[in-house]
Amino acid sequence: MNGGGKGPTAARATRLASADWKEPPAEGSPLLAGSEREKPPAGSSARLAGARWEELAAELDAHGCALTPRLLTPEECAQISALYDETGFFRATIDMARHRFGAGQYRYFDHPLPPLVRELRAAFYPRLLPIARDWAARLGQPAPWPDDFAEWLDMCHRAGQTRPTPILLRYRQNDWNALHRDLYGDLVFPLQVVIGLDQPGENYTGGEFLLVEQRPRAQSRATVTLLPQGHGLIFTTRDRPVRSSRGWSASPVRHGVSTVRSGLRHTLGLVLHDAK
Repeated sequence: MNGGGKGPTAARATRLASADWKEPPAEGSPLLAGSEREKPPAGSSARLAGARWEELAAELDAHGCALTPRLLTPEECAQISALYDETGFFRATIDMARHRFGAGQYRYFDHPLPPLVRELRAAFYPRLLPIARDWAARLGQPAPWPDDFAEWLDMCHRAGQTRPTPILLRYRQNDWNALHRDLYGDLVFPLQVVIGLDQPGENYTGGEFLLVEQRPRAQSRATVTLLPQGHGLIFTTRDRPVRSSRGWSASPVRHGVSTVRSGLRHTLGLVLHDAK
């Protein structure tokens, strides 16, 4: 990791990322509280539990994506965004232009995940699990996902998918992200989440989230969403069930980000399977 262990900021990041670090966190900083083994803050989980999940499931069925209520406060959003420059939290940095993924940069978090990131990822799993199983049943596909998120991650690790997949993305003016899927291995959870960390129209313009679905025997359909600060967008990872004349068909879905016209855009990506 670039700059790891050099200077006070990087040194602080390294301490914060260490499961053995015992220095008490700053007051009012739930993002950085405690170690990987300690109970994370409950605020965002409570907000997630208060969402209208029947309505969100219906939105996912209809459009392949659904916007949640606010999950993070502006202060929490700022705390997560600020981690981008603390390289000790991350295992890899991806330059999208270099890999022909678009333009811009993102970073994969390393273990141990910051508690607020870990909490959000774990809290989404049981809420999305019934939807995932329902989709698999409609498509006549296996549903390998156990009730417990930790058990699911253990399955990923036994299959060689050991690297954490939560990502922090940063887009500047003229950056964009090509249409793609976040698969990372044979074991895939069919839904994932992106959370807006900046305020569209104030911190940046452009940068809409794009979801493109290939309809069975039809032209592709695009859905465009502006991510409000602190809200999450649940969306299809690979494909979703769409009713056809022959029953249910798997409709392939890809996602990306339109060109940022001005400003700075940060998002937190929560993929619910790990990577090879």
